Amino acid sequence: MPPLNLGSLSSSEKLELLQLLEEKERRSRQNRLATYKPYRKQVEFHKSGAAYRERLFMAGNQLGKTLAGAAEAAMHLTGEYPEWWQGYRFSGPIVMLAGSESYELTRDGVQRLMIGPPMNPKDWGTGYVPKKAIVSTTKRSGVSGALDSVSVRHVSGGISTLLFKAYEQGRSKWQANTVNFVWFDEEPPPDVYFEGITRTNATGGLITVTFTPLKGMSEVVRRYTKPGDDPGAVDRNVTTMTIDDAEHYTPEERAKIIASYPAHEREARTKGIPALGSGRIFPVTEESIKVAPFEIPKHWVQIGGLDFGWDHPFAAVGCAWDRDADVFYVTKAYRARESTPVIHAAALKPWGAWLPWSWPHDGLQHDKGSGEQLAVQYRSQGLTMLPERATFDDGTNGVEAGVMDMLDRMMTGRWKVFSTCPEWFEEFLLYHRKDGQIVKEMDDLISASRYALMMKRFAKVKPSNTAWAFTDRKVV
Repeated sequence: MPPLNLGSLSSSEKLELLQLLEEKERRSRQNRLATYKPYRKQVEFHKSGAAYRERLFMAGNQLGKTLAGAAEAAMHLTGEYPEWWQGYRFSGPIVMLAGSESYELTRDGVQRLMIGPPMNPKDWGTGYVPKKAIVSTTKRSGVSGALDSVSVRHVSGGISTLLFKAYEQGRSKWQANTVNFVWFDEEPPPDVYFEGITRTNATGGLITVTFTPLKGMSEVVRRYTKPGDDPGAVDRNVTTMTIDDAEHYTPEERAKIIASYPAHEREARTKGIPALGSGRIFPVTEESIKVAPFEIPKHWVQIGGLDFGWDHPFAAVGCAWDRDADVFYVTKAYRARESTPVIHAAALKPWGAWLPWSWPHDGLQHDKGSGEQLAVQYRSQGLTMLPERATFDDGTNGVEAGVMDMLDRMMTGRWKVFSTCPEWFEEFLLYHRKDGQIVKEMDDLISASRYALMMKRFAKVKPSNTAWAFTDRKVV
């Protein structure tokens, strides 16, 4: 179609064209849902609703998590699902609860994206709920511009109800008879979260959570990422979106954004990885210590580290030490729970019968069943256990000293971990302090690494008659 020659139009035709363009713009602004084009990770999040009742969209700041939550909520309220939609579909009108930390934040986030600018009622209908679908609204007293509820016309002819809430008033304010859909924007307190689940039990409704995990490994985050043996975990899903998944940023913009955050918040704000704030023990980036696997040079020495466990996982690492450059490498990782020394030893012996193993003081404890020391049991299974428990050169074995040695090496480029050890990096990101004390949770591979570092003076060169091989790792 050739470009329009405005000079050939009469004044009345120009006026008519202007009115048509304004009407087109008005209709577009009042039906934002029709133009929603999600990124790949947002599509993944939406699609997961067809298979999971509880979903967490954990993403960095300004990457589109709340926008995705608002668009999906509007679809469920109106029944207007796009052709590409593969997520859950409600067959009729729903009752929905949605909110954030305070009524002000709910107004400025959830309400703004779903309804429109809070302080300009004339523009209500320019959010993801189309203007034509808004039947009525009720205001919340005491909070300027905040709504209490919205009645939304469903394509079936019925009416959906949207109720705005806030965490600050406690779990009781989230009580309702029964609801079909709950959307928590920003991380809710556990009691509020479980109240939301309770409200959907009768309907089998959906729970959706969207936030940047700045509160660290909280109870809600652990419910999704570290459920343990919880049988309900099969009905939960977490989608993580990083700054690299946000197509609206250029590489240069991404680099500037990443550099603008303090180191201990960078992973959370750009990758959606739970932050541990200033209490994080290793405030360095994963990229700064991660390296691609390579064949260990023949003259480097190697050593293994063990951390015994049953309820909490047994862990083992294989390590190599470049003595010339004084760089310590973690090359292999193994973690498993509720298994016997026979099982663990069988998994570790392929790493090499020659490999010396360092171990902690609890290796001197006697097994309640056999009466043998743990270290003796592993030695009898064919592992080359060092004769004494792990200590520094001076005979001490302080945890803080070992941790500080690891941190100093990380910050000076003398601690590296093979990228084929994802379980190790999982613990690295979660290792933190609370009230000044190291939290002894999810630290098994970290501890095994510390024991290996403490005993590096006993590391050995791999015999020349053995072949190099990567081994499979078991993760539980």
